This record gives sequence, structure tokens and C-alpha cells, in this order.
Amino acid sequence: MKFNNKTQDSQSTNNKVINVKFDSKKEAKAIVLQGIGYPFNFPLMESHNLEVSDKNLFECYAKEQWLGLEVVEGSYLFDQKIIPDYGFKVITAHPNNSIISENTSIVLISEETSSKNELEAITTDLEIKDIIGQDQAKNKCKIIMRYLESPEKFGKWAPRNILFYGVPGTGKTMLAKSLANELNVPLYLIKATTLIGDHVGEGASQIHNLFELALKTQPSVIFIDEIDAIALHRKFQYLRGDVSEVVNALLTEMDGIHENEGVVTIAATNNPEQLDYAVRSRFEDEFEFTLPNEKERIAILDKYIKTLPLTVEPTSKKLAKLTKGMSGRDLKEKILKSSLHNAISNDDDVISMEHINLALNKSKSENQSPKNMFV
Repeated sequence: MKFNNKTQDSQSTNNKVINVKFDSKKEAKAIVLQGIGYPFNFPLMESHNLEVSDKNLFECYAKEQWLGLEVVEGSYLFDQKIIPDYGFKVITAHPNNSIISENTSIVLISEETSSKNELEAITTDLEIKDIIGQDQAKNKCKIIMRYLESPEKFGKWAPRNILFYGVPGTGKTMLAKSLANELNVPLYLIKATTLIGDHVGEGASQIHNLFELALKTQPSVIFIDEIDAIALHRKFQYLRGDVSEVVNALLTEMDGIHENEGVVTIAATNNPEQLDYAVRSRFEDEFEFTLPNEKERIAILDKYIKTLPLTVEPTSKKLAKLTKGMSGRDLKEKILKSSLHNAISNDDDVISMEHINLALNKSKSENQSPKNMFV
């Protein structure tokens, strides 16, 4: 009895403290929890994976005891009812550092699900203006932004499924991140390769969980990178684990089995022509990402050169002429970073044309190597 009274007093005290802060803190739109266990070895609980028989019932149970509490990603909540002092880790809180309210969606996931990180919202400070070039894709993104600002106005005309395609390193992921950041909506980013599991049904389950959480936290964006890893032509899918099952789950969700109002699914690929037609046909629109022209390369180089710890001798205009056909990522990683490391390793105080030429030759050599012949 003393334990229960202490628990009750503690909970009461927490609520009083939080009530004072409530006006200055944002309400949590959604939180994702993972069962961690007890702070001490406790023989009655051998597993940390609690099985929830009714998700809505768990949500009511959680709100009843944690209503008004502040949640921060990485912090812990403790049960004070059926399994006192059992710990739950806050995997995701949207927004972070917010308050649990009656409107908060609370999702419990298993340790296996959490380890794949597919239910964690990505945070970034990227803005659309940070992306140089890709004017056509950025312009077409206006429809996504308008929709996520007012989903109820679009109805059946909503832009639900969009394909980003183009050469690697041209800003596909950056644009998705900047969209979510500017609209202040959660972005759930997952690589398609992580959906190919060791057990049948694992990847399909991840897909359904992902869309369920996105719907609960709408308006939101789902970004599936490297979708060609699972959505190759059907005749190849049987070679790669439970890929067919994952694709079927994805198609079911993209078809809008739950309507998915306020949720935009964006998939990215470097090879759109290799996608299975059943998957590609689900995208209402396709945004092409192209290699930067000379003017854009100058702007990209200027942007990155400003942040380098060493001075660059050749002008960005000269470098832009030497790097035709390179993506923004290539300019940063293969040319500037490689040149910087070479200069530092030789105890040079500036990045000279000699360092640039070494980086250029190395890049050309890598592009001509056998491993890149079929990319």
C-alpha cells in the first residue's frame, strides 16, 4: 500500500509541474514507445517485447497515466498501473520536447522493429533555398506543400504518391527533407533495402506500421529511398527473399486502403525504367532530377568552398568547367573533400590545382572501374 501511495503522490506531483509548463510547451502529436524493462533484474519479466492486443486500448491506457507529461526523444516513461515501474523508452516524439495530450497518438513497437529505425521521424534544418538547381522539381513540389497545408481541400485530387528519379547525388533526399522541414511535418525516411528481412512477413509488417504511424501523425511525408531495391520487374522479385510480399504490402498502402489523407508517399530511384510497372503506375507524377549545369556547378562550389578550412586557389568558375557531368554530391565528396584531404596530408596550407587534378583523376578512374560498368 505504501508503494501505491508513493506512486500516486509522485504522479500527482508530476502532473502539477507539467500543468505549469503546459502553456509554454507544444502538444505532442505522436510518440513512439519501446518497452525496455525494469531498472533492476526482475525475474517475472523475461522479455521486453510486450504484446498489445488492442492498439486503441493501449493508447487510452497510456494517456490515462501520462496525460500532461513532457516527452523528449531518448527519455523514459514508467508504468504505474498494471506493471509498476516498467520502463518505456521514447523512440520518437513529434514534436520533440512536447506534452502528451488527449490528441496525442501513442504507438508501442517491439525491439526488433525499433532496431530498423523505420518509425523514427527525421529532423533537419534544410530549406528548399539550400538546394541549388532542380527548379522544375522544386516548382512541382508546390502542389505537395499546398496539399499538406490543407489536406481536406483536395479530397480525391490529392498528390498521394510521387516518384523522384534521376542521377545519384542530385538532391532527391535533400528536397524531401527540406519539404518536411519547411512545413514542420514529420518525415519518415526508410531505405527499401532494409525492408528485405530474414523472416517472411517482416518487411510487409514494417510497411503497414510505417503507414499507420504516418496516418496518425498526418500531415506527414513518407520517403522510400532506393525503391528499385524491392520494386524491380516481377520476374526478378522471387530471387530476393520476401520481396514480392513487401511489394504487395506497399501497393496496398499506396492504393489508399485507409485513404491516407494528409500523407504523401515519395519514392526515389536512380533507375526508373527498371521499376515494375505495377509499382510505377501507382505514382501520379514523376519529378526528374538532373545534373547541374555550369552556372549551377559554380553556385554549388561557392557554397561548399566557403565552409572549407583551407583556401582554394583555382576559382569556382574554373572548377565548374573541369567538372562537367558531375552531381552536387560528386563536387563535394569526390573533388573538394578529396582535394582537402590530400592537401592536409601533404602539410599544404592551400588547396592547389595539383590537389584538384589528383581528385579529378581519381574520380575518373573510379568511374571507369569494372564495378561501375553496369551502374
